[in-house]
Amino acid sequence: MRYWLIMPAAGSGRRFGDALPKQYVSLAGRTLIEWALAPFLADERCAAIVVAIAADDRRWAGVHARLSGVPPIIVAQGGAERSHSVLNALRSIASQAAADDWVLVHDAARPCLPARDLDALLGRLAADPVGGLLAARAADTLKRATDNGGVEHTVDRSGLWRALTPQMFRYQALGTALDQALAAGRVPTDEAQAIEWTGQQPVLVEGSAENIKVTHTQDLIVADALLRKGMSTVRVGSGIDVHAFGPGEYVTLAGVRVPYGKGVVAHSDGDVILHALCDALLGAAGLGDIGMHFRDDDPQWKGADSKKFVIAVVGMLKERNLRVVNADITVLAEAPRLGRHRTEMRRTIAELLEVDDSHVNVKATTTERLGFIGRSEGLAAQAIVALTSLSTEP
Repeated sequence: MRYWLIMPAAGSGRRFGDALPKQYVSLAGRTLIEWALAPFLADERCAAIVVAIAADDRRWAGVHARLSGVPPIIVAQGGAERSHSVLNALRSIASQAAADDWVLVHDAARPCLPARDLDALLGRLAADPVGGLLAARAADTLKRATDNGGVEHTVDRSGLWRALTPQMFRYQALGTALDQALAAGRVPTDEAQAIEWTGQQPVLVEGSAENIKVTHTQDLIVADALLRKGMSTVRVGSGIDVHAFGPGEYVTLAGVRVPYGKGVVAHSDGDVILHALCDALLGAAGLGDIGMHFRDDDPQWKGADSKKFVIAVVGMLKERNLRVVNADITVLAEAPRLGRHRTEMRRTIAELLEVDDSHVNVKATTTERLGFIGRSEGLAAQAIVALTSLSTEP
């Protein structure tokens, strides 16, 4: 089977109590929305992902750049309410989706969806004519309050469930239900309610209580603990690269051309930062060194952009379920000076490693005019990285 994933992410997170929309809060090395998208990016059954964002959202582009292109990610215009965002997302794939295609809607603030729950939902509803949603049985004693905050009575919880996401319905049925609700001036709080208003009964598929929704800042503590329990011991690697100066007008460092009266002697572009970074990544993963994978006598790497090396290495890490936690890089050179280029270098490295730039540090030092570096005969870079191995489910 295949399905379309819709993620409404246009909310401002008013209840979250932070100037930063909660979907972009950093959690265990990724933003909240990246964690929420992760199970679907790793699922071959997902045909495409549609993310509905606010018109003035300036943060999504940075996140989007770090995500893989499989399955494809489509951006839709978010709306004032969740139902508007979902309806806009449905309309954005009208020319691609069939009427009976399955659509899953998942909250951008649910970072801990277990893979087993996604499988259970898809398996249970694959042949169902209506669809349904993940849900958890109400476990606590429930009280109905009076207007002044007193207890009116205790509610029987025996038939009560907490609605979770994803919620799964047919493309046409969901679109029609939302259209009818909004046309009647009714705003459903989730997709299942819109389906209920058409007289149909969505199926409740029992899911894990770990699939929490981050609503308040204290929820981040619980989500962080759940995510980190799926991480193995941190693996650390280091790398060093050195190149002599030669003819040229610039030096390439972290993919950035730094003007200088010299170039470097190298088979590729001689980017000491990215070469050291590759060695550090390969070392942490136990995959040898850069020379084993990109030989300096191989014509295909003649003058090559070293960003290609990093992209390839990051791909090797993904195949082994490894991801970067952080990278710390030191450049050793008397010249050129790197101060005004450092921010761009840091941003470039973060994009290559698919992490937020707060997880990358670039610094520079001299050797106090000692040795070949001190004599301005060349430059060097050292990189130290940390990796984690993520389990297939939180």
